[in-house]
Amino acid sequence: MRYVLLVSHGEFAPGLHKAIEMLAGSDREDILSTSLKNGMGADEFAENVRELIKGIGKEDEIAMFADIVGGSPLTTAANVLAEAGLIGKTVMVGGMNLPLVLNTVLSKDFAEDFGEFVRTSAVSEAREMIQEFTIAAEEDSEDFI
Repeated sequence: MRYVLLVSHGEFAPGLHKAIEMLAGSDREDILSTSLKNGMGADEFAENVRELIKGIGKEDEIAMFADIVGGSPLTTAANVLAEAGLIGKTVMVGGMNLPLVLNTVLSKDFAEDFGEFVRTSAVSEAREMIQEFTIAAEEDSEDFI
């Protein structure tokens, strides 16, 4: 199976997980999330990640998305994946956003090379979605008083 693992500071990962469920279907066992909450130590967070990934096997693949490249959630989760022998089957991306994760969730089972798909197509398409949204304002008219 191909899994999508979301990790973050605060409630970002669980919140994004809920948004993905709204768009891609709820009760999906292929989407996992946890977060480093305020006041939580790295050891407690690592234990949460261990518990979360306990059903993932060596034949499975993981796309792990984090809020910040090099942040504690990403590095701690990477260490847990490494100790579980899963790091070789994991592609990790920082700077997660809704288009990136949604595209991965919806397309992951169709990609021939999961890691390459995430690194190239999913990330590229997510970058394209980051843009300014503008609405042309109407000229002020004398009718408006």
